Amino acid sequence: MTSEVCQYFIVIKKPASPAGINLGYIGYSYGNLKSGYQSHYKKHSVFFLTSSKHISCDLDVGTVKDLSAQEASLLLALPDDGERLKWFKEKKALQNAGALTVGASVTVKEDGRLLRGIICSIGPKDSPKYPISATYFGVELQGTDQGKATNDGWLSTMRNFSSKRNCVYVPFSEVWAVGPESPLPSELEQQLESDELNPGDRVTYFVNDECRHGMVVDVLEEAGQHIVKISTDMDEFGNRGGEVRVPLDRVAKGEVPAEPQRIEVDTAPEDMAAAPHESLVVNSLVEVTVATGNLHGIIRWMGKLPDRKEIFVGLELEEDNGTSDGTFKQVRYFTCPNKRALFIKLSSCHPDSRFQSSSSNFREKIPKLEDREDDMASSSGKLDIAVPVSTEQVDELLIGRMKGIQGHCNSCYMDAALFSLFSCSPVLDPLLFKEPTPKNASVQRMLLHDIVNPLRSKGFVEGCHIMRLRQQLQKLGCSHSFTFDEKDPEEFLIVIMQQILALDPLLKLSVGGKMQESYCYQIFLDQNHSLVLPTVQQLLEHSFHTAELKLAEVPSCLILQMPRFGKKFKMFDKIIPSLELDITDLITEGPQQCILCGDLALEECTDCFKDSLFGPTGFKVFCRDCSTKVHSHPLRKSHKPARLDIPIEYRNHKNPRGLTRDKLQLFAVLCIETSHYVSFVKHGPNSSDWIFFDSMADRHGESDGYNIPEVKACPEVGTYLEMSPAELATQVPRDMKGEAKRLFCDAYMYLYQSTSMCLYR
Repeated sequence: MTSEVCQYFIVIKKPASPAGINLGYIGYSYGNLKSGYQSHYKKHSVFFLTSSKHISCDLDVGTVKDLSAQEASLLLALPDDGERLKWFKEKKALQNAGALTVGASVTVKEDGRLLRGIICSIGPKDSPKYPISATYFGVELQGTDQGKATNDGWLSTMRNFSSKRNCVYVPFSEVWAVGPESPLPSELEQQLESDELNPGDRVTYFVNDECRHGMVVDVLEEAGQHIVKISTDMDEFGNRGGEVRVPLDRVAKGEVPAEPQRIEVDTAPEDMAAAPHESLVVNSLVEVTVATGNLHGIIRWMGKLPDRKEIFVGLELEEDNGTSDGTFKQVRYFTCPNKRALFIKLSSCHPDSRFQSSSSNFREKIPKLEDREDDMASSSGKLDIAVPVSTEQVDELLIGRMKGIQGHCNSCYMDAALFSLFSCSPVLDPLLFKEPTPKNASVQRMLLHDIVNPLRSKGFVEGCHIMRLRQQLQKLGCSHSFTFDEKDPEEFLIVIMQQILALDPLLKLSVGGKMQESYCYQIFLDQNHSLVLPTVQQLLEHSFHTAELKLAEVPSCLILQMPRFGKKFKMFDKIIPSLELDITDLITEGPQQCILCGDLALEECTDCFKDSLFGPTGFKVFCRDCSTKVHSHPLRKSHKPARLDIPIEYRNHKNPRGLTRDKLQLFAVLCIETSHYVSFVKHGPNSSDWIFFDSMADRHGESDGYNIPEVKACPEVGTYLEMSPAELATQVPRDMKGEAKRLFCDAYMYLYQSTSMCLYR
């Protein structure tokens, strides 16, 4: 039945009965709801799209208002009932949204910012629900707003529809057509105007990919292109006060930092050593001594302030010890969170001692970048990647203090993720082999030369290299807070894999015959599950069963997020790591064995999934004879087995019992406790081949000190994994040996690899 035969409505006044119907609920019923007297809606089976309930009720005409199918689908995209009721009253906004078409120029509000773009898609974000689904607008960002997308599609969901890069996906309330007939709200218009260039604005522009600064003289239109006339601070010949004309898309408002440069204080000439501030540039890590102690931060701006002769710098501090958000005497020089900006003389700044020679007693200095490049260059002129640390090398290279990756300023989510992925596994090395683009070259270079190769060849990565990576991600517009805020590992990994390096999605899922792609998989369980001390195998199977998912192919790397209520509230006290994940029954196509007789399975019964008679785990697949016998039982006669999609070449397989099963191997686990991430890595075939990594295990000094990372051997993990579930359930977490408690009780993310598939991807 199509949506045209449905009558839609929105609840504008709570009915007397039944209870639980909220204002803003959107519902529908088939046929004409109104009675002949036009005073009541007849008693029908009414489906409320916003609550997933069928309710039979009498609705007074005064409690609801009619909606068109288009209005209902637009309002469904809003996040809550109150929002829907609010925007229902904005009839003009609904009309304007209904008139928007693909290709229209619009302004979109995303992450608190107003951005310009073009509509690239209008429709649902997942498979259409019967009879209608919520309508979202996909907007491809244009001009100077390219690359500013942060959600880049529906990254946090599994049922994401195919999305373009550089796009944002929002409901109609966040989209406005460009033009006088669709004006922005006044407060948003003021915000947008503040982002446009005007004469006198300080700007950053790029000539031959070199970053320069100047002041806007005028914005012109020549041959259909917007051109910015800029009075230069310094041109390509070193002269000041010149004038250039630059296309608008090569100009950014404000003093955008130049490419991060390295602090080489240890090897500076004598005259520079006498004045260390002379070696500092934009993006240098510095410290400043004030009356209350040492402050640490990053140089975001450098230049002269009005009525001041000395060179000043604008610092973004690590903590709220500053005076503004990047403005000085009502003039903006850069942007950062409030109370984080401090303007101070350059001569008062010194390189951050936490990353200098103060820690040299703990490890050998890492060679300069140029020396490392010479060492890694192959005879073909290309740069090589160091091989992962082998089991035989772990004790020598990784075990000990000042090993692994040094943590700094809320970086533990990144430290733990990078150590887990790259220390002992090559599964994501394709990230580092991809042909670089101008956008991702710097990030790819940092990952390879400053992080992965030092970790694998020397067993240690300085915290400054992680900070430089965070600075670069922030500069590329991935997030305005990458340099100081704590993030989630999956957020960082998705930014690296999708937004920056454009790696093909690791995970291809089949939902109702349609393909969906993602980089991580969040495990969700229904409320009626009976799991108490689950294995990862059971959690994955229950989640796939609940969401009706299948794998379209065997993934080379599977990143699983454990079920939680936020980061702090765990769904299970303990989770048993599955050293192998058997995904044979989770794949859409391919031969499977009957769980009873071992012959080729031809049917699957989702109703039998939780039947304890067949065992605590695994999808229930049967050959035709066994399925007939199983479902002849009175308790199973109502079950509805479904045919499996078996390729024709397997239907006459002579020896189905000899079929190879598809399995993934566990190679790392990320854990979180009180907002601090650590990781465990399985580095060898033996049960005792486990190591534990903490990027902030200890600290040297106070506020002006530095973190000491540590890697420990954890053979005790194997002892607990060999216990039976019943024995493991009796273990008191605080009494568990070594660090094992954290692996079983605080698991946040499991990383699995296919040793065969990673050779091809």
